[in-house]
Amino acid sequence: MKQRLSHILFSQGFGTRRLCAGLVWNGEVAVAGQVVDDPDAEFETEGLHFTVGGQDWPFFDKALVMLNKPAGYECSQKPRHHPSVMSLLPAPLRERGLQPIGRLDEDTTGLLLLTDDGSLIHKLTSPKHHVPKVYEARCKHPLTAAMTEQLLAGVELKEPEGKFQRPPETTRAEAAEIVDDTLLRLTLLEGKYHQVKRMVAAVGNRVEGLHRPRFGALVLPADLEPGQWRWVGSPAEVWGQ
Repeated sequence: MKQRLSHILFSQGFGTRRLCAGLVWNGEVAVAGQVVDDPDAEFETEGLHFTVGGQDWPFFDKALVMLNKPAGYECSQKPRHHPSVMSLLPAPLRERGLQPIGRLDEDTTGLLLLTDDGSLIHKLTSPKHHVPKVYEARCKHPLTAAMTEQLLAGVELKEPEGKFQRPPETTRAEAAEIVDDTLLRLTLLEGKYHQVKRMVAAVGNRVEGLHRPRFGALVLPADLEPGQWRWVGSPAEVWGQ
């Protein structure tokens, strides 16, 4: 579908319609290597790449990016104690309304997905869709086969101290593997509050470091450094939306 260039920029988060038109008038925007100075020039959006200020941008009606979340960042638009993961993204992605798909605790690192597709957020966070998430937990005490057996069979999660006390709920790991004496790899299909930490605590151990290398079919690339982000593509291409 063809759209006016100023509208394309607006839809991709480059500011108000007037600011987007100004970028074009000022010669900041190029398509196929050619500077375009007419905001009303129309382009086919499918497969479109353009540059703004020399930086390449692909067009996505709905965007999906991955971030290698470092420790010390909150997965919140309004963080309380630490910077938001949104501060690690460029302004156009923040402007167009990307949100984290689920949350990682402030001290948890690894693969975080962000999108502006509300239906995808629901699909990937709803327990009924059974999207696997893999976590690697560095534990305080040596791990035992009995611990993994309990995690696979199901453990009771008690409410953290200070929160409203509800009856304990039972949850189980889809997979549990001892990587080394104190490193546990867990696969979960849910996303409960502090779930990995509470599950490990329920079997008599304690998580001292937590990392997520995988979300669904997506694996954190080895060359994506902490704090860096990368396009995944459109939700329709990746998840068959």
